[in-house]
Amino acid sequence: MNEKLYGYMNWPRIEAIVYGEETAPRDVMGPRITPDGVLIQGFFPGADGVSVISENKTYVCEKEDEAGYFAVLLPVHKVPKYKFSIKTGEIETESYDPYAFPCQITEEEEKQFCAGVYYEAYKKLGAHPMEINGVKGTLFAVWAPNAISVNIAGDFNEWIGRATIMHRMPMSGIFELFVPGVEVGTHYKYEIKVKGGEVLLKADPYGNSADHDPEGASVVSDVSDFQWNDGDWMKERSRFDDRKQPVSIYETSLEEWKTGEELVEFLAEEDYTHVELHPVMEYLDDITGGYSTYGYYAPTSRFGTPKDFQKLVDELHQAGIGVILDWTPAQFPRYASGLERFDGTPLYEKQNPAEAVHPFWGTLLYNYASPMVKDFLIANACFWTEVYHVDGLRMDDVDAMLYLDYGRNPGVWTPNIYGTNENLDALEFLKHLNSVIKQRNPGILLIAQEDGLWPELTDSVVNDHLGFDYKWSGGWTKDLLEYLSKDPIERKNYHDQLTVSLLYAYCEHYILTLGTRDVGTLKDFAEKLPGTEAQKSAQIREAYAYMMLHPGCKMMAPDKDMPKELEVFVKDLNNMYLAHPALYQMDDEYDGFEWVQLMKYEENVIAFMRKTEKPEETILAVCNFAAIPYENYQVGVPFAGKYKEIFNSDDKKYGGEGVVNGRVKVAKKAECDEREYSITVKLPALGVAIFTCTPEEEPKEEKAAEGQIKKSITKARTVRKAAAKTKADVKTVVKPATKKVTKRAPKEAPKVTKTTPQKPAKKDLTENK
Repeated sequence: MNEKLYGYMNWPRIEAIVYGEETAPRDVMGPRITPDGVLIQGFFPGADGVSVISENKTYVCEKEDEAGYFAVLLPVHKVPKYKFSIKTGEIETESYDPYAFPCQITEEEEKQFCAGVYYEAYKKLGAHPMEINGVKGTLFAVWAPNAISVNIAGDFNEWIGRATIMHRMPMSGIFELFVPGVEVGTHYKYEIKVKGGEVLLKADPYGNSADHDPEGASVVSDVSDFQWNDGDWMKERSRFDDRKQPVSIYETSLEEWKTGEELVEFLAEEDYTHVELHPVMEYLDDITGGYSTYGYYAPTSRFGTPKDFQKLVDELHQAGIGVILDWTPAQFPRYASGLERFDGTPLYEKQNPAEAVHPFWGTLLYNYASPMVKDFLIANACFWTEVYHVDGLRMDDVDAMLYLDYGRNPGVWTPNIYGTNENLDALEFLKHLNSVIKQRNPGILLIAQEDGLWPELTDSVVNDHLGFDYKWSGGWTKDLLEYLSKDPIERKNYHDQLTVSLLYAYCEHYILTLGTRDVGTLKDFAEKLPGTEAQKSAQIREAYAYMMLHPGCKMMAPDKDMPKELEVFVKDLNNMYLAHPALYQMDDEYDGFEWVQLMKYEENVIAFMRKTEKPEETILAVCNFAAIPYENYQVGVPFAGKYKEIFNSDDKKYGGEGVVNGRVKVAKKAECDEREYSITVKLPALGVAIFTCTPEEEPKEEKAAEGQIKKSITKARTVRKAAAKTKADVKTVVKPATKKVTKRAPKEAPKVTKTTPQKPAKKDLTENK
């Protein structure tokens, strides 16, 4: 044994390496300059012999420990570029020394991570192929602050994790290591030794790809080199911030489609503005429909590679279609390789076991009190919006985040410091998340599925609210479906369920939904409705049309293989919506909607207008929820003029009976609905008729008279201005005589009590879960 070599080695820490308890292997095994040369060390369990190759010279290493610890002193004065040559039986391999490469996470990034503001953590944590000093490999990084040690086990080291020991960053508890030679496609997991000696085998929480078998491995993937072609879409995306754009969303799961091209073609043909996809992040099983997310940074391999998903988003954008993803920041599933007790302690989940489990699903709830856990989720939202260019996130199960007593009986939950049921940590997390995402990615749609009564969900963070863009209007959907489920003869007794939504339509910014979670397939939807098959189809069309006319963004999910007539109907409905600003431009303003007939419950009819600031853009809608048609139905109109039917859900091309209004209606001076003018129309049974409103032009004589009046007014103003100027000029020439004035005390003004009318407080009457 070389005595000089032996003397330079740190034997207590070498023993820790051999027994899997070293947390800073770079400090022990990194190349070190000594008075007698450069010390090179390596741990190669099972190797028969190891040499160091440098500058075409080979230096044989001594085996310093039978477990496979090798070392050699190179007769040089500075650290050269070198490789190990490892011989195991008849097999000989070469590799660069991972401990010769410096840490790739900066101290500033580590501080940001600890503070919960490292929004680009996805660029360093996980597994990232890169090149350092001309050497290709993969940087691995994982957060496990309470672990004794962390190793990487994978294809590249025959799944012998103790051969690749990660280095712990002391401030954060992040373990990191650049491993030369590890390529894209390599399978790996983390071996985490926890207190008590148990070794856990965990998937990578930040991994960019994974086997969809949850007990399978993470996979090294490169998501940074995709060539995007959606520049025009990305530049224009910010327009959605003003909430004055049409938003018609198709809800679906990727598993419903044979190819991405099929989905893009369908959406473009039907003229949707957005598609909402059920979770594409790697999930536990198909039973959950994708909501048991466990690979937050990995598109599920069920639908292809990460690049396949990037390609799909790119093509959707080129077709003018935004992409919204369902996202699960409330809870995560329990399984051996997952986040539960990741480093042997409750790291990602709530600390109190009694409060950590979701009362309905048995999953685990996130610990929003931890800055690092919050950073994991916020960085994940940034990841999907910035790496995959997605345009929105629908956050599932938000009520489970907001309420400490959600789904729990009295006495089995702990109130906050104020003695109430709000989860204060979750509130701050949501404010932080929404403000960061909106600042970094203007135009992103942030949607909350919250079935409770949390106020002002969609008001801004600046106003100390949560800052969502939209809330699912579960109350609207529930009321409408309840109304439609009744026999038309009985509907007069449930009329308020059809109209009550307008009492709270402006309390939040809503997305109205008739998606798969609400109505299921078209067959499921039809089963909820009374009548013959033809009547059921008519009511489905009427429900979609009423949703499109009602204030709020729209979401539907008719089957992709729907009947041809319904396919034409949906396309025309979307076309009408996109073509008329009155149906979306003032969605969030009281002045954008006006009732014409609210209380015609005996007839099962409602009529209303959608408006902009331009009278000529007004839309009149008349909806008949009775099972009988009306041949001559009178309805009041806003002004004299022409009323042209632009859409009728009973058109024969949609599978209807053809009770339509083919001719333009000219308003007559016949009072109706407390309006001076009215029209008489045909109303189909279980159908909707929609009209544009063109005001009558004023007679030329009236216009001329009006023009003459305007000229006279202008002339008078000019004369007054000239007179005022003359008077001012005279004052400057002739000074007024000085006159003694005795001041009198002013009379006391009578006291007036001024009353300012108060607007009624907004109420959210959506159904409480």
